[in-house]
Amino acid sequence: MATERKSPQSQTKGRMPPRGAVQHRVGVADRLRGWLRHHYEVAAQALVRLWSTPLASLMTLAVLAIALALPGFIFTALKNVEQLTAGLDTDPHISLYLDVSLSDERVDSFSRELLLRDDLISVELISRDKGLADFKAYTRFDDLLDFFDSNPLPAVITLIPGTEEPDQLQQLQQELAALPEVEEARLDLEWVRRLGAFMALAERGAWVLGGLLSLTVLLVVGNTVRMTIESRRDEILVSKMVGATDAWVRRPFLYSGIWFGAFGALLAWLLAQLALALISEPVQALAALYLNGYVVQGLGPTESLTLLLIGILLGLGGAWIAVGRHLRDMEPG
Repeated sequence: MATERKSPQSQTKGRMPPRGAVQHRVGVADRLRGWLRHHYEVAAQALVRLWSTPLASLMTLAVLAIALALPGFIFTALKNVEQLTAGLDTDPHISLYLDVSLSDERVDSFSRELLLRDDLISVELISRDKGLADFKAYTRFDDLLDFFDSNPLPAVITLIPGTEEPDQLQQLQQELAALPEVEEARLDLEWVRRLGAFMALAERGAWVLGGLLSLTVLLVVGNTVRMTIESRRDEILVSKMVGATDAWVRRPFLYSGIWFGAFGALLAWLLAQLALALISEPVQALAALYLNGYVVQGLGPTESLTLLLIGILLGLGGAWIAVGRHLRDMEPG
């Protein structure tokens, strides 16, 4: 019986085509893992390069820390001042100095009449005897009273108006000053206005100083990264010759800027906390004269995280500006 030989074409007929190319296709998940792995490696290499020159890196970080610590310290100090003034009585007061010829009965009845007014929240009477006792207790000039035959101090009524509008307060002051029992009406509002103006000026100055020092951080990081780029010029040119993209070349320098910004912010946090610790004792001693139990507040979690993020963003921005400017000039010939 003859054996039928099959041709190679018939032997391969019915077989599935090889699927090797399909099995080794790079998927989205593999690309993402490779991208993340490369970022991790580049960030680690940038950190190693930063500490390979410790003296130069520490000098750069010191400049960044001082530039970031000053605005942080100022804003924290303003926050403490706001908390301190929040505990003070900042409501406008009107002090009525009554005629010294009024009898005690008339002074008492006059203060009761003021209680009936709808435009006043509070009425506090300081009698002549109480004023004399306070004068002797809180001043060093009590010996001067010995030259008077009688108590020269008038009775004082302290009022809290029901409005805080400056125009209405001045109108109320003039109305009360026209009363026959009143010798003088004084509106205690100027110090509140001065405090508010000082706080607004200090806050505006802190923002201006913060903007200027942020520009300093950008310039310092940009100059540091520029020097690093120049030192690796040949390496960059070779990488571009073999097909490296600008994003691949740019990535290590961006991470260098991020590390500079992050470590500079951490050092700035330490400097700000140290400065606040140094002034906390005299500030608390001063605050104890007006408030009880006041404690100086340092950088909280929100402020600390904000400082860290600002440092990272400024470091990244400075590095991005430097890399974008100098990479365009580095093309293989």
